[in-house]
Amino acid sequence: MVNKKKGVIGILTGGGDVPGLNPAIRAVTIRALREGYQVVGIRRGWGGLVDIIRDKNADNSNNYQFLTEEIVNRAGRTGGTFLHTSRTKPSSVKKTSVPPHLRDAYSEEKNDLTPEILKNLDFLGVDSLIPIGGDDTLSYGVRLYQEGFKVIAIPKTMDNDVPGTDYCIGFSTCVTRTISLTNSLRTIAGSHERILVLEVFGRYAGYTAMLPTMAGAANRCVIPEFKFNIEHLTELLIKDRRANPSNYSVLLISEGAMYEGGEMVFADRTTDAYGHAKLGGIGDLVSSQIKEISPKFNDGKAVDVVNQKLGYMVRGGDPDAVDSIAPMAFGNLALDLLLKGIHGRLVVLKNGRYDNVPLDVVTATKKVISVPQFYDTERYRPIYENFEMKPLFIMTSEL
Repeated sequence: MVNKKKGVIGILTGGGDVPGLNPAIRAVTIRALREGYQVVGIRRGWGGLVDIIRDKNADNSNNYQFLTEEIVNRAGRTGGTFLHTSRTKPSSVKKTSVPPHLRDAYSEEKNDLTPEILKNLDFLGVDSLIPIGGDDTLSYGVRLYQEGFKVIAIPKTMDNDVPGTDYCIGFSTCVTRTISLTNSLRTIAGSHERILVLEVFGRYAGYTAMLPTMAGAANRCVIPEFKFNIEHLTELLIKDRRANPSNYSVLLISEGAMYEGGEMVFADRTTDAYGHAKLGGIGDLVSSQIKEISPKFNDGKAVDVVNQKLGYMVRGGDPDAVDSIAPMAFGNLALDLLLKGIHGRLVVLKNGRYDNVPLDVVTATKKVISVPQFYDTERYRPIYENFEMKPLFIMTSEL
C-alpha cells in the first residue's frame, strides 16, 4: 500500500489520556523519519486497527494517518494525545462492537479479532509497532508479539502501576497537579475550619496518594494496598486539625481504597473492554462518615468536611518537565532497540537509569506499593526514612 523506505513503524496510544503522550509520539516520529522510516499513527488506540477496511479506496482517515515532523511538532508540547485513544481489546470484542464489514465472520458474543489486526498491519505495511499505554493496552502488545509481530512498548499511566518500570508517562504531572490542587483547596478548608477529603486516581496502587502526601500536600492518605479503619482515621484527622493553627486537616484517598472488612467502591457496575468496573465514590462515603464520627473525638461537636474528587483535573493540560523529558527519552530508546533489531521489550526507567525489560513483564505481575517498606499502617501516612539509594519517586521501584 505504501512505498517503503527503510520500513514503516506504527505507533498508537491506548487507555486513558495523560500529559506526555504527544512528546513521546513526537520523539518516535522525528527520530524514525530521520533514520529513513515512515511512521503511521494509529488513531483511537487498538480501535483504529480493529476498524480498518482493507480497501485502498475506503475512507480510513478515522483509523490512521501518516505522520510528519510538521504534524508532531505542532502537537508535541501539548497534553493529551492527538492520535486519540480508546479502551479497545481486540482479542475480546463484543458482538455489538465488531465493525460492520466483519460481522458476517465474527458473530460471537465476544470475538478475537487478532487475525484481522495482523492483516490490517500488513495492509498498512507496518513492520514494527510501538504501543504506548498501561498494563491493559500493553497486554495486547504482548499478544501480538507472541503472534510473531515486532513490538516495542512504552509505559503510560497516571497510576504508575505498569510493572518493570519506576516511572510511567503521565505520573509526574499527576503528582504535580495533585499537590497544586490540594494546596489551592487548603484555603477553603482553612477558612471554614473543616477537614478536606480529596479522592484521587489509583485502582490497585496508591502512588498518586502517597507521593503528594509525602511531599506535604496532606496529613494522611489511605491507599488500596491497606484496608483502613474509619474511626481511627477520623481520630487522626481530628488530632491533625487541632494541631494546625488554621484548624483544618487534609486527607488524600485513592479511588481503590477499602474499609476494613470491605471491598472497592464502584461508581457503577458497567465494565470496560478489559473487565474493569468504574471506581468512584469512596471519597463521598468517607467524608460523610468522618462528619458522623467526628463528635466522638471533638468534644461532642461535628466537624464539617470539604469533599472533592480531583479526577480528570490531574490528567488535563500540558505535561510538566519530567513528563516532557522522559517521554522524549522513551521514544528514542524505542528507536534504539528497533535499529538494533531488538523487539519484545518495554522501555523503562529503573533506579534513575533508562533501560529495557522483557515486554511480558506487564502480564506477569502486578505493581503495588510495598506496605511494610513505605506505609505506616498506624499513622496512615508514608514512612519517612531510609531514602538512601531509592529512586526519584522513592517507593516506585520494585527492587
